[in-house]
Amino acid sequence: MFNLIQVVETVKGQVITDKISLHLMAERKFKDVYGIIREAGEEWIVTNSMAPLHIKDVYERVIGVENAVTLTSREYCVVVNPMDAKTKKNIWGTRVLKKGELTFFLQPAEKLERGIEKVKVLGEDEALLLLARNDFVDDTKTKKLSGEKWLITGPREYIPPIEVEILETRKSIPLDENEGIYIRDNRTGEVKMIKGQTYLLQAHESLWPKELPPVVEQLLAQAALGQPYSPPKVDESGNLVYDVKVDPNWKRDPTRIVTYKAQHNSAVQLYDFKLNKSRVVFGPDLVMLGPDEQFTVMTLSGGRPKREGVIRSLSLSLGPDFMSDIVIVETSDHARLSLSLAYNWYFKYDKTNLKHHEIIFSVKDFVGDACKSIASRVRGAVSGITFEDFHHHSSSKIREAVFGKNKDGSIREELPFESNFLIITSVDIQNVEITDEKTRNYLAKSINQAIEINTKSQEANSKHQAERLDQEAKGQLLRQKLEDDARAEESKIKLLELQAESAVVSTKGQAIANANAKAEAEFIACKKNANFCKKLVF
Repeated sequence: MFNLIQVVETVKGQVITDKISLHLMAERKFKDVYGIIREAGEEWIVTNSMAPLHIKDVYERVIGVENAVTLTSREYCVVVNPMDAKTKKNIWGTRVLKKGELTFFLQPAEKLERGIEKVKVLGEDEALLLLARNDFVDDTKTKKLSGEKWLITGPREYIPPIEVEILETRKSIPLDENEGIYIRDNRTGEVKMIKGQTYLLQAHESLWPKELPPVVEQLLAQAALGQPYSPPKVDESGNLVYDVKVDPNWKRDPTRIVTYKAQHNSAVQLYDFKLNKSRVVFGPDLVMLGPDEQFTVMTLSGGRPKREGVIRSLSLSLGPDFMSDIVIVETSDHARLSLSLAYNWYFKYDKTNLKHHEIIFSVKDFVGDACKSIASRVRGAVSGITFEDFHHHSSSKIREAVFGKNKDGSIREELPFESNFLIITSVDIQNVEITDEKTRNYLAKSINQAIEINTKSQEANSKHQAERLDQEAKGQLLRQKLEDDARAEESKIKLLELQAESAVVSTKGQAIANANAKAEAEFIACKKNANFCKKLVF
């Protein structure tokens, strides 16, 4: 019989270069072409240093073609489960550091722990936090114990040994005088603040995130937009809903010191839970929250009429300011009125007295407390007088009810609240409305009658005034006429006097002229007669 030879497969040789290798596995025990005895299941690689071309043996299986790992002078890697060059067996659970420049092939079962890594280059403001996995002596000849943490700072290059794990890269944190961070000492648990300097976290330190209540977070977000508080809305059930509008790009870094700008004439109270005491910061100032401190959230009444919990704020306004309220009162004759009142107020305190700091915050809702107190005084005063009396003397009655009287009977100027140093300086009635329909109709009728009486009175006064003015005008005209006639008579008398004087002068002149003429004539006649007598004598 002849043995039949059957061609099962035609195998082509695999070209092997310095960049690729052939990964093989033995299917049974045999001796390969390189004279090495391979056990069943054993894996190995064929590199260019062994042969430029490899043809698969019948007892060999090709696992794949492996690429070479190339490291530059700025790269390194860690090989896990490295193969011993002598025994050609993997040392399981160990690690080997390989630095560039280098090109090599991963042996079977070997793998890169974190791939190819760059050399760590640290700047002047950078550092690496390291952890020792095992005891070893570092490059500074210092022994490091397993589990120990330490820092190395730049500027420098660093390749971690296999005994070292890089936990994180840290950078110096530059802080302005109004900036800071919270730092926790991981050895003692103590948290401290660092501000106004450039700080690099030590190996035993970490940034500590400070948690704040949601309401404080909302108020800080509003403060970033310049809003002291956001007025709530009332839902269908009558509950308050705070629809907070914040900047979508604003987000608080919990490791940064919480800051809040206290406005002028305001105060912010902070409570330290570790020291179990509070402190007050008066504006204008920048509030910096300590690690164990929290804001005292002011929850005040608001709206008209006043309703609790409407206003939420981190600061307390110290005034002078005003608030308004609506008070329902009833007079002694059962007229129900709705009074819109406005009050001016301020806090009278001594900033240098620490006891005063606590007292001004002793009443959490000073607005609601003051409005309730004033409303009770007003109701008590109005209930003892009639509607007509209140209608005519409302301002003085309410001022007297709110402020009270001095011993001399004069109304006081202020209403002090000793519990928190709040001072009410004035009360103003903005509006008075009658809630009772019957009383409103009576008042409307009374007002109409008063308007009608006032109108008729004004008409009579106007008519009387017109008649008086007419009589005054006529009298003035007659007086003027008499004065004109008197002046005309005076002028006529002067004219007659002048005429008389003129006639006297004329008569006198004529008489003098006649006398002079007669004398002259007689003188001439006498002279003539004298001349005639002389002639007779001679």
